Amino acid sequence: MSDTAAVYQFEAGHLWNGAQWHADATFGVDSTGNVIAAAGDSPEYLDGWVLPGMPNLHSHAFQRAMVGLAERRGPGDDSFWTWRETMYGFAERIDPDTLQAIAAQLYVEMLKAGYTQVCEFHYLHHQPDGTPYAQPEAMSLALIEAAREAGIALTLLPVLYMSGGFDGRPLSPRQRRFGNSVDSYLQLLGNLRKHESKDVRVGVALHSLRAIPESAWRSVIEQDALKSGPIHIHIAEQIGEVQDCLATRGARPVEWLFDHAPVDHRWCLVHATHLTETETLRLAKSGAVAGLCPTTEANLGDGLFPLARYLHAGGRLGIGSDSHISVSPVEELRWLEYGQRLSTRHRNVAAAHAGDSVGETLWRAALKGGTQAADLPVGALDAGMRADFIMLDHASPALTARNARSVMDGFLFAGNVSPVRDVMTGGKWMVRDGRHRDEMRITSRYRLAMERLAQA
Repeated sequence: MSDTAAVYQFEAGHLWNGAQWHADATFGVDSTGNVIAAAGDSPEYLDGWVLPGMPNLHSHAFQRAMVGLAERRGPGDDSFWTWRETMYGFAERIDPDTLQAIAAQLYVEMLKAGYTQVCEFHYLHHQPDGTPYAQPEAMSLALIEAAREAGIALTLLPVLYMSGGFDGRPLSPRQRRFGNSVDSYLQLLGNLRKHESKDVRVGVALHSLRAIPESAWRSVIEQDALKSGPIHIHIAEQIGEVQDCLATRGARPVEWLFDHAPVDHRWCLVHATHLTETETLRLAKSGAVAGLCPTTEANLGDGLFPLARYLHAGGRLGIGSDSHISVSPVEELRWLEYGQRLSTRHRNVAAAHAGDSVGETLWRAALKGGTQAADLPVGALDAGMRADFIMLDHASPALTARNARSVMDGFLFAGNVSPVRDVMTGGKWMVRDGRHRDEMRITSRYRLAMERLAQA
């Protein structure tokens, strides 16, 4: 528990902490931005539903600016692979200043929606021709500065990206700015770890099995300095990836990874869409987190994760907004459940037992798994944790006449008008009455950046 003097003393009419709602709960916030036990008289009353903010465990910030630009049908069948070519062309136009403008706007939108932490899976390292910037970590630093501006906690995951396919082919011209050798990647990590703080964590991102030779990723994760902290990887997102892995390695991606890597609680397997029953059980028993991004997976036509089987086996999961076709934890969790309803033709799939709330089940699971993947002191309003929380407006029509038994389901399933009213992160009020405190400046700069991109 912190000995630092309290800056805020709160009494929440309703506080979600752990597994359920608590009435008239008190807590404090100290000058370092951490939660402390309440002490003293006359706490400020929080007249709403207070709950820890949701971690967003998978983000490619720059892609927020291209939302809606890949929704015209091309010749032949459209798929993830045709979308990827559009994305590559867009990525060529992003420089550090543009990235910071886009990311800050995105992070403001995340806070207003209920995310208070983001895991940034970042692979735009160099200039478009592959030449490093004068400061090789310039693009990463733009993300750190954007997170600071918005007030969101950041787990920065620089991506190791070395080859263009399972066969080891060189990176294509459009992929060159993503590439690093093992040595340059380790140098990048070393430079960025100097920027770690209670608000910023630096971890490892392995782009995918197809993009990194086994010897390379082994030499990275076996570094003494990297034997703790998060490891994230894209895996089994598309059928084509599964087929290529089978053809070149004789095994499916998740199967191959578990046979060759020490997958444990540090790992986050992003997407993991196409799993056999055996792969599903191995992932569930490993302690790793399945990083699910339902709105992006739907937008790209990836497929559906085997949710019920995974939850039944005790698997851990979190949610991410990935390409940011939507920036809403509510929509991610809603469509995680709705996809299962459409495929199974049953309702309330995520709930394991009679009487269980789907909303509570999903929020609880995503909060726990997202916190694990973020590897930051977030996800709970316990002493010593970062003071990150959101307050839902009790006057919102979606929550009218709802009680502790029904409010979470009202939050997740009652329409598209967000009831998130106020947001505190790191002990600072960043959103009040639905407005971010620096929203006007950040949004104005974003508009200018977008106009420049449109002209290009």
